[in-house]
This record gives sequence, structure tokens and C-alpha cells, in this order.
Amino acid sequence: KGLVTLIHGWEGSGESNYILSLASRLYAEGYGIFRLNLRDHGETHHLNQDLFHSCRLDEVVGAFSWIQSNYEDKRLSAVGYSLGGNFALRVAAVAPAANLFLDRVIAICPVLNPIQTMAALDSGWWVYRDYFIRRWRSSLLRKRDAFPDQYDFGKLTQFANLTDMTEHFVLRYTTFPDLNSYLNGYALTGERLAGLNVPACMLLADDDP
Repeated sequence: KGLVTLIHGWEGSGESNYILSLASRLYAEGYGIFRLNLRDHGETHHLNQDLFHSCRLDEVVGAFSWIQSNYEDKRLSAVGYSLGGNFALRVAAVAPAANLFLDRVIAICPVLNPIQTMAALDSGWWVYRDYFIRRWRSSLLRKRDAFPDQYDFGKLTQFANLTDMTEHFVLRYTTFPDLNSYLNGYALTGERLAGLNVPACMLLADDDP
């Protein structure tokens, strides 16, 4: 029936249960499946020296381009969860310029406004905040182990909230001048999806932070 590329959420992977569950269902329905690992997710920390951040759209577009060029006779669609849903919609928005031909995109609880999302995670139920801080710290330590001469991270593993931790990360490990510039860099607000011409569906939950 075509190919579907699945994109996990932040600090998930192609082995996350929700990805495997959907992959199994779609495969049973007759689709071919790609499970994409974003940089520094899954077992990929050693493959690239530079760190993952949410504005690295070009390499995700590049992955879709590779799939399309190797399976030109197959219809290609995308499904993404949370940050993966955000990436899927951004890929769809730039598809014409990238010479990509996507059949459709489904984004499940995609990050829409990262500034609001981070505020909600920091001020809401502590379990969400602590989960992402713990997973991010673990990921950074794996990156350090892969490139010990490049990274030590030091203070970056000591923060108690995502806002301060992310600001420290942005100022020291990206080219963005401040936190808001980075967060707005992958927001889906304003005119970001104005040129979208790929059939797209967003599934949103009222209680999702």
C-alpha cells in the first residue's frame, strides 16, 4: 500500500513501544515501514559528533529524500508523535522545495508552540518534567562517552527544570543567540504551515501538556 516513515518523540527512539505498536499494525495492513531515529536517539550517539537539537530539519528531510530516491515506485507517508509530529509537519511544509512527494502526514500530539510546551512541562505534573530531564541527561552522558574530547557538559546535568537546562544548552552548544530564538525556530505557529500542500491531520489531546 506504500511506505510509512514513523518518527518518535523527544528522547524516544525507533524502538519505543508506541512506534513498534503502530509499525506492527501498519505492516499487518500492507504497508512498508521505516522507523527513523533522530540524531542522538536510540543507538546513534556515536554516529555524529554534533549534538541533536530540534531545529535540525535538514537531516530529517535528507532521510526522507534517501527513502524516496531508493523506493521511487512507492507512495511515501509520515506519522510522527510529539516532537516527531512537529518534524513530520515541517518536512511536509518544505516538501515542494526539497522535491519530496509525500502522500500524507499524520501528527499525533505534535509540539506546536515550544515556548508554551516548555512552560507547561516545567509548571505541570512533575513526572513529565523529571522524565525528560532524566532521559536528556542520560543521552548527553552517552554523547560525552562517545566523544570525550569534545564534551563534558558539567553544569548541564545539574539543572532541576527544563527551561534553565535548555537555555544553558542553547547558549553553549548551538548558534542561536537566545532561548526564544531557538524555541521559535521549530514552532508551528504563525505562517510556518501556510504553504502546506500535503494532506495532513493533527490528532490532539486536551490533557496533553
